[in-house]
Amino acid sequence: MSAIKSTMMPTPLSLNRLLEHAGRLFPQSEIVSRLPDKSLRRHSYGDWYGRTRALASALKKLGLRKGDRVATLCWNHHAHLECYFGIPAAGGVMHTLNLRLAPDDIGWIAHHAKDRFLVIDDILLPLYEKFAAHHRFERLIVFPFSGAAVSVRAGEPHEGEPAIDDYEQLLAQAPADFDYAEHDEDDPVAMCYTSGTTGRPKGVVYSHRSTVLHSLIAALPDYVALSSRDTVLPVTPMFHANSWGIPYAASMVGAKLVFPGPHLHPDDLLDLMQLEPPTAALGVPTIWLALIQAFEANPGRWKLPTGLRTMVGGAAVPESLIRKFAKHGVSVDQGWGMTETSPLASLFFEKPELVGKLSEDQWFARKALAGVPVPLVETRIMGDDGLCEWNGRDVGELQVRGPFITGSYHDEAPSPSNFTDDGWLRTGDVAAIDEHGYIRIADRTKDLIKSGGEWISSVDLENAIMAHPAVAEAAVIAVAHPKWTERPLACVVRKPGASIDAGELRDFLSGRFASWQLPDAIEFIDEIPRTSTGKFWKVKLRQRYADWRWPE
Repeated sequence: MSAIKSTMMPTPLSLNRLLEHAGRLFPQSEIVSRLPDKSLRRHSYGDWYGRTRALASALKKLGLRKGDRVATLCWNHHAHLECYFGIPAAGGVMHTLNLRLAPDDIGWIAHHAKDRFLVIDDILLPLYEKFAAHHRFERLIVFPFSGAAVSVRAGEPHEGEPAIDDYEQLLAQAPADFDYAEHDEDDPVAMCYTSGTTGRPKGVVYSHRSTVLHSLIAALPDYVALSSRDTVLPVTPMFHANSWGIPYAASMVGAKLVFPGPHLHPDDLLDLMQLEPPTAALGVPTIWLALIQAFEANPGRWKLPTGLRTMVGGAAVPESLIRKFAKHGVSVDQGWGMTETSPLASLFFEKPELVGKLSEDQWFARKALAGVPVPLVETRIMGDDGLCEWNGRDVGELQVRGPFITGSYHDEAPSPSNFTDDGWLRTGDVAAIDEHGYIRIADRTKDLIKSGGEWISSVDLENAIMAHPAVAEAAVIAVAHPKWTERPLACVVRKPGASIDAGELRDFLSGRFASWQLPDAIEFIDEIPRTSTGKFWKVKLRQRYADWRWPE
C-alpha cells in the first residue's frame, strides 16, 4: 500500500501576507498616533500599507541585506508600526531597543546584536548621543516625530560617524517597483532582549512562523479577542516584547489602533481615552494602578470606556486592582508570558464549567490568577521530586514549550540553567496549576522567602498589602535573619494624604496569613524602584536593605 501524502499547498507562514491582508481588506481602518505636542495624527490602513512597502523599498535601496539587523529607538506610533512590517518585508530583522535602559546597556545590546541601521525618533537623538560611542551604526534614519526638519548627512559618512537620513524623505523617494525579499517561514523577523535585571540581557529572535502563529492565537475569542470592530490602545511599549505581539495581531484583523506616543502619565492616558475610547487596552499593572488612582482622585473629570477590556501582565495583578476597575465596568484580565514566549503564554478567561458556580469572592480570586495556557503552548510544573499534578496545590518551576517559545538565546548555546534536557524552557517562575488549567504564579524563584525551612510568597503578601485603602503600592523582599535564615521585609508606599502605621497594617494582614508569614518589619518609602519595563525592581530594594539588622 502506498503512503498517503498531504494535498495542502506548502505555503510558508509570512508576516508579508498579514501586511497584504490588512492593507487590501481594511484600507479604511484607522491608525491614530499622539505626537509630542499631544496633537493626533491619523493614517488609514491604506496609507500605512503604502508607507510600509515604501520603507521596505527604501531599505533595499540603501543596501539592506537579508538578515541585517535594523534597530528602532522609538515610542509607540504609526512609523514604528511601519518598521514592524517594513523591515522584515525587505529581508531585515527589526530589533527594538529599550529606551528606558541605561545608555551603556543600550549601546552594549546594539553592539551584541550587530545592528546595522537605526530608525530613531528625533526627540530621542539626545539619548542616542549618550551611547553612540558603544556602537557605530552605518546609518541613522531619523523619524521627524516632533515635526521639526531633520538635519540630513547623506552619502558617505565622515570617519566614525553614521550617515543621517530623513525617514519621510526616504519613503517619498523610495523606488516604486518593490518586491518582497524571498524568505523561509523560519527566517527571523524581529529580536528583543530580556530586561537583564540580574545580568547581561539575552537576545530572543522571532521568526515569520512564530510571529504569525502567535498573532492568530492572541486574536482568539477566549484570549485577547481582537476583531476589526475593536479600538486597541497599546500602552505596553513597542520595545517591550513587541508590545506583547498585539500590534501584529491587531493589524492582522484590521482593528483601529491608538498609539499614545510618549505620553504615558495617567492623566494623559485618561485624556486620550476621552478622545479615542478604546475597547481593548494593554499595559503592566503599575500603569493601571496609577491610572485608577488618578481616576478616583478626580471624580467627574473623566469617564472610563464602557466595556473596556484590559490585558495586564508583566507582574502579578493585585485582586484589589481588578475589583476597583470592575466597579466602573472595566474588565482586567491577567496574563503571563516572557520575552522568551513571544510573549503571550496564558491569559484569563472564564471556562464554561465555572460559569455561575463561583461566589463573587471566588470569582475575583480566580481573576487574579495568570489564566490558562494558550493553544500550542504546553505547560508543566516541575517540583523537587519531579512532575507535579495539576491540583492547584503542588508548586514547582513553571516550564513551557511550543512553536513560539524560544529554544535558545541569540549567539549563545542552550544551557541547563535555561533549558531542560528534554527541550522545555525553564521560566524561573514558581507556580501551581489547578484541575481547570488555571496557573497561579507563586513567585519568581529568586523572590521566594524561605523562613525556618518554610516558603513564604512575596506575591501573596504584596497583593494583600495593596488591598488596604491607604496603600498605593508595596514590594516584599527577603532579608537575612540570624535565626530563621530569611524573613520578609515589606516596603510600602502610602497613598497621598493617607495615614497608616506598621501596627495597623500588620493587624490588617493578620487574619489572612499565619503569624509566621507576616512581615517582621514594614518600611514606608516614597517610591518603589522600577525596571525598564515597569516592574518592581526588587534587586534595588535588596541592595538598599543589604545591611538591615533585626532588633535584638
